[in-house]
Amino acid sequence: MKRKLIILFSTLSFAIPSKSAQLSWSGEAKPVISIVPSSSTGLDEVCVAYQTDGLSVGVPAASASEVKWYRYSTLGGGYAEEVTSGVSYADGQSVLGRVEGDMGYIVETAGRQYCFWVVDYSLHPFSVTSVSEAAEKDCSFTMLDVNGKGEEIVYYGINGRRFTLDRNITVSYLTLLADTQNDDPSSGETATPAFVEVRREESFASLQSPLRVPAALCPTEFTVSGDRFLREWGEEAEATSATIAPYAVATVTTARQEQRDVDNEVGSGSGGGSFGGSAPCRMSFEAAVTDGALFKEWQISRSQEFDDAGLRIQELSFDYTFTEEGQTYVRFICANADGSCEAHGDVYTISIGTSSLRCPNAFSPNGDGVNDEWKVSYSSIISFECHIFDRYGHKMTSLSNPSQGWDGKYKGKTVPSGAYYYVIKAKGADGKVYDLAGDINIVNYKQ
Repeated sequence: MKRKLIILFSTLSFAIPSKSAQLSWSGEAKPVISIVPSSSTGLDEVCVAYQTDGLSVGVPAASASEVKWYRYSTLGGGYAEEVTSGVSYADGQSVLGRVEGDMGYIVETAGRQYCFWVVDYSLHPFSVTSVSEAAEKDCSFTMLDVNGKGEEIVYYGINGRRFTLDRNITVSYLTLLADTQNDDPSSGETATPAFVEVRREESFASLQSPLRVPAALCPTEFTVSGDRFLREWGEEAEATSATIAPYAVATVTTARQEQRDVDNEVGSGSGGGSFGGSAPCRMSFEAAVTDGALFKEWQISRSQEFDDAGLRIQELSFDYTFTEEGQTYVRFICANADGSCEAHGDVYTISIGTSSLRCPNAFSPNGDGVNDEWKVSYSSIISFECHIFDRYGHKMTSLSNPSQGWDGKYKGKTVPSGAYYYVIKAKGADGKVYDLAGDINIVNYKQ
């Protein structure tokens, strides 16, 4: 008849630590593996035996009467029953013979208790005979059909709570990882996008079929091996699949903006990690894709949702100059052979500001380093033509880019002080047309 051990719960806090128990095993086919479980189990130890036939366990004892043995099953220690059959005492040890597998035990000595669970591994063997690609497809996982055995190994804590023992069954395979090792944040430069081949290993508490592992992004074999107990006993089992082609895809992209060192252009830098500023904004885009990607396309749109991509470029890299005021969005997309799996790169926003064009009315080309050149101040000017004349209508110079200036010379010689005239025709990224004319006064100049 079963009886409740009220003393068990009142003295759990006095449980003997693992070293104090000094469990000694005999009759084992292979060493008993000891695992320290979570404190929430109320157990001091989980013991995994290769098999329990002929297995016995002993603890140090001053006398036969000092030790009592109890066992419990799925109901927990509250329903433990004392074991008297098969208990013996010899040479300073109390020995419990005929240990049962998948059973909990409590050793009580001098009012203290040591609690452990015994797993009979022969009842839950691991084996694997073949690994193959499952019929089920997924864009985030590779699905594997595994033929073998490796069910959950469960045990029960003192309070009857069910726990699972992690078998550490592993799946090893190759995949691709975005390479960011050669980025140089200090320089503000982003490395050319690329993928590198890495070995990945996933662990499972028990064998499932299909097994789901994060998607492999390159052709690879999958090796299923285990479990942790067979490894420790030197009998690890494994099986390897044939090479499986990747189904999922991934991409990594970069964007770079060409910087202009122009002192009279307003807002020419991208700044703050964003892109754009003053037009024309010259950009370079690059993408790298994984092995399963057959469709590749850059999309340029004025819509953030890309519901109307005005330009599609089916190359991994390209250059583009943005000349329209407002926001333009660029992204890269790739897909596998049947289009069932897609991957999108980052969305890059290029913001082009409104145009402006202002013309100074005086400068002094006297070589003092201050105001020695006549230049317009501008932003987002995409076409520009400027002609400068003297008061007699002789053309002094022509400028075709707003970044250019006039140094006050004509045919290599500095012109006299006085009034000169400019005529400008220009167009802004916002569509604004500039038709300007005005005076240029050369002052504070000694010939």
